[in-house]
Amino acid sequence: QVQLVEYGGGLVQPGGSLRIFCAVSRFTLDNYDMGWFRQALGKEREGVSCISRSDRSTYYGESVKGRFTISTDHDQNTVTLRMNNLNPEDTAFYYCAALQVCTPEIDDYVYWGQGTQVTVSS
Repeated sequence: QVQLVEYGGGLVQPGGSLRIFCAVSRFTLDNYDMGWFRQALGKEREGVSCISRSDRSTYYGESVKGRFTISTDHDQNTVTLRMNNLNPEDTAFYYCAALQVCTPEIDDYVYWGQGTQVTVSS
């Protein structure tokens, strides 16, 4: 069974940085485009970023563009989301996802993990 396990979330102060990670098993990053979405309490799911498996092209949601960076390590079968200049509006559960196709809509999810909590607060 496909598994995606997120880790690295936690509490960070406004303006700070954090990296969260996703370890995948029972498939390789050559099989799917990968991405992250988030969901804050009482809000709808929001696509954060995705990366193409073929040419490593990326898309970002408007609210994180210029602050977040997605990357993949095909040898380690991991996906990383680097988050800079965090603000309280970034507080949410972050989910790693396998996508059929990475598009600007960042919503073509096939599989996703259990999520990791990111809290931005002073």
